[in-house]
Amino acid sequence: MFVQQPVGTRFSPSLLALAICLSGTQTTLAADTEKAPAPLELGATEISGEQLGETTEGTQSYTTGPMATATKLPLTMRETPQAVTVITRQRMDDQAMTSVNDVVKNTPGLFLSQAEGPGRQTYSSRGFDIDNMMFDGLPSAYSGYANSVQPNLAMFDRVEVIRGATGLVTGAGNPSAAINFVRKRPTATPQVSITGAAGSWDDYRMELDASSALNDSGTLRGRVVGSYRDANSFRDNETSDHGLFYAISEADLSEDTTATLGFSRQEDQTNFFWGGLPIGTDGHHLNLPRSTNPGSDWENKELAINTVFGDVEHRFDNGWKLNVSGSASQLDGVFTGSYQSRYQTELARTAYQSHQDNKQYAFDTFASGPVEAFGRTHEVVVGTSKRIYDATSKEYSPYDTNYPLNGAKPDFQRNGKTHSLTTQDGVYLTTRLNLADPLKVILGARLDWYDYDDRQSQDGDYKVTRNLTRYAGVIYDLDEHHSVYASYTDIFTPQSEKDLSGKVLEPIVGENYEVGIKGEYFNGALNASLAVFQVDQKNRATTAATQAGCPVLTCYGAAGLVRSQGIDLELQGALTENWQVGGGFTYTRAHFIKDSNPANDNQRFDTDTPERLFKLTTSYRFQGPLEKLRIGGNVYWQSRMYNDIALTNGSYYRLEQGSYAVADLMAGYQVNKHLDLQVNANNIFDRTYYSAIGASPTWGSTDTYGNPRSFGVTAKYSF
Repeated sequence: MFVQQPVGTRFSPSLLALAICLSGTQTTLAADTEKAPAPLELGATEISGEQLGETTEGTQSYTTGPMATATKLPLTMRETPQAVTVITRQRMDDQAMTSVNDVVKNTPGLFLSQAEGPGRQTYSSRGFDIDNMMFDGLPSAYSGYANSVQPNLAMFDRVEVIRGATGLVTGAGNPSAAINFVRKRPTATPQVSITGAAGSWDDYRMELDASSALNDSGTLRGRVVGSYRDANSFRDNETSDHGLFYAISEADLSEDTTATLGFSRQEDQTNFFWGGLPIGTDGHHLNLPRSTNPGSDWENKELAINTVFGDVEHRFDNGWKLNVSGSASQLDGVFTGSYQSRYQTELARTAYQSHQDNKQYAFDTFASGPVEAFGRTHEVVVGTSKRIYDATSKEYSPYDTNYPLNGAKPDFQRNGKTHSLTTQDGVYLTTRLNLADPLKVILGARLDWYDYDDRQSQDGDYKVTRNLTRYAGVIYDLDEHHSVYASYTDIFTPQSEKDLSGKVLEPIVGENYEVGIKGEYFNGALNASLAVFQVDQKNRATTAATQAGCPVLTCYGAAGLVRSQGIDLELQGALTENWQVGGGFTYTRAHFIKDSNPANDNQRFDTDTPERLFKLTTSYRFQGPLEKLRIGGNVYWQSRMYNDIALTNGSYYRLEQGSYAVADLMAGYQVNKHLDLQVNANNIFDRTYYSAIGASPTWGSTDTYGNPRSFGVTAKYSF
């Protein structure tokens, strides 16, 4: 680690609602070396005169330096005119995170929903589902059903999240957020760690992480990560296991050229993934014990995903660089499950089996560098990308909506297949104009060619030609530490509905408008932000007023509009040299402006998503005699959510989960330079709550309990 001396930087708590009051006077990290405390070893990301780096591993920090997720330009959080969050390696370790579910649950503005069961999770932001994930900047389609594998966090250095529309970097999608998983890279310095963890309900985990130079000169480096987890659950007879193998090599082909090649294989298995607890015929919660498992012993979900990835980067003498990257992944999954339902009035099961074979390919090439014009230096990125999504689903019978509650495993027989191929080609251009010392303007544009090919039926084909995505942002520096910004960006979502002429509707367009103020303190070791946003999702399909002459079953018009408005506050990084914090508050109101059903106009878009979220994580490392000890904790709070349940008598019952808070605690002890011990206690007050609530007494959108109180112990040995 690097040991750096603190500089005379002041923290100005000017972002009104971030609630950090350092008594009644300003706090100064004094340059007077006789009074200054001994600096904590925070590597390159401590409170120091050296700016943060991109890599977060080994820094003990809750923030990072430049990131390129939003625009392909390497911008700090303050320089990015959108709400951004980073979940660093240290924060993952402090909170014992293992999967993307943990990341989403702890990232401000993101909501984790398990309304269709713990294994069919969906993620949302600003009122809309997240349907894109990214890996080292390459987008990958995500679906809670077909692509529900949760990336194992053992192979990642950090997770970067951009909220709002992200069409400039992802192409098609919802105006929600982009979640970018940044992989661990090899190190020239040898390092090996072995981690073992044990927790409540026989939850056991082992990890091995080894990295080193592979030749004497250090120009060839490699890293291997292996992880295995075997766990039960607070639900009766629920089991799961998760395995990961990750290998990456990095070679300096010359002083100016670096090549990377890697492979990962992840396997997940669980016997409870579809449907939670049913609700009553009167719409009420049944208030069953949290340990209730509504599944059958024959249910199982197995997923395996193999990914090969690589990139080559060449750095030119004039400051420009060329990057070529690509990835190919194949997901193989078998879903055999059921949920309790009442399609025939009495409680029974809906039984189902499918075999998913999904392949995704992503390629991206871009050049970036400085341009001199009008006596100033500007930055430009120009590139092209291609995405391919080849999805095959083999279906099995019986698909039975009235299967006996205690019936044996059905004799599933394959009876059909669906196959689709989606391709997306794009070209993009981004520039950061340095108009004046305090004023920067970011302009970007992207053209996409999108083609959906239904290999089973040509009637389902559709395409979008030369869709234009726009990006514009203005950042003005108020002083050394604060900037105000305004931005506009959009994203498109193709739709397959047709109008009265038989033509496929124009894509849905999600437009993100945002203004805010950002603060950067201690040379980037602490970041704060306050944003006000509005997201309009336009051109949504609405049923045509007349069906006369309609050439298909139902015709539509592109007239629907959903609007999301809210505020986004966040603080992440170091308050002092040994006190890290990450948290934020988000308010989002998403509502229909116009919909196919006139009764929805001006009503909430998604009532079983909370409008308010507050999340806070903090850790403190003691100094002096207790310097080996650290403590921390998390608080998660959300406002109420509800569903209006349609009853058989024509009335409605409002099913609710009121607002609730859950608190966690952490304590760690560095025994020596090799061994570190940590204890995590989650939901310490053992709050009983539903993390998702049912929407119907008939089908499988059901109640799901949040985790009860639990404990975990982690031991990490490094050498």
